[in-house]
Amino acid sequence: MSDAVTYQQDGRIVTLTLNEPETRNAISPAIIKAIVAHCDRINHDPSVSVVVLTGAGKSFSSGGNVKEMKEKTGMFGGIPAEVRVHYQHGIQNIPMALNAIEVPTIAAVNGHSIGAGCDLAMMCDMRVISTDTQFAESFLRVGLVSGDGGAWFLPKVVGISRAYEMTFTCDLVAAEKAMAWGMASSCVAPDKLMEEAMALAKKVASQPPISLRLCKKILRESQAMSLTASLEMAAGMQALVQHTADQHEAVTAFLEKRKPVFQGK
Repeated sequence: MSDAVTYQQDGRIVTLTLNEPETRNAISPAIIKAIVAHCDRINHDPSVSVVVLTGAGKSFSSGGNVKEMKEKTGMFGGIPAEVRVHYQHGIQNIPMALNAIEVPTIAAVNGHSIGAGCDLAMMCDMRVISTDTQFAESFLRVGLVSGDGGAWFLPKVVGISRAYEMTFTCDLVAAEKAMAWGMASSCVAPDKLMEEAMALAKKVASQPPISLRLCKKILRESQAMSLTASLEMAAGMQALVQHTADQHEAVTAFLEKRKPVFQGK
């Protein structure tokens, strides 16, 4: 039996691949469990500096399983109180895990990224897309609301007005518009997608590992902080990283005009 989400590490880069192409990587209990477990593993593994998240097959993720919606099974089954628990202890664990992951994340979005699949891409820090990528915040199309964190993440990426438009119309957002709306940093041919994502990942992974994780933390936490609190956090982080061997190596390499060699110390 294959893993619902495969985990592959090359150097300081981990690639997570949604691996249920027969459902176009619909968000299943197995995918939920695997993403959460992998995020926890990465947070405890200092050898990892960046994550690339993608989907096997022709789609990144088709979102919720429409067949289960109709049959009211899985996360859609039971009385209202039970459905609420299914969400809180099921799919909502994904945004909590990805929001708490300590390393930068890159979504390499292939093909369709629909509903919860769209939201999954928005949960990542950066997105690289292919020319055949299409996003849709399409919950209303099946009579639902965004139950997986999209209402929190999507406006942070596209702005509130465009988040409203995507939510209220359920329209597909093709690659060209996605680029214009700032949903992705680059768009390439489908056969170049992973090459482009890995090139970005390698640039990120070349940074000093401890400082990189703290840079992500201060960027993420500062969105909900006052300026005073953010500056206080920055001061403490600076005091920490300035006593790391990697920060000394970064400065030394800069002055010596050579490539630094970081050890994560």
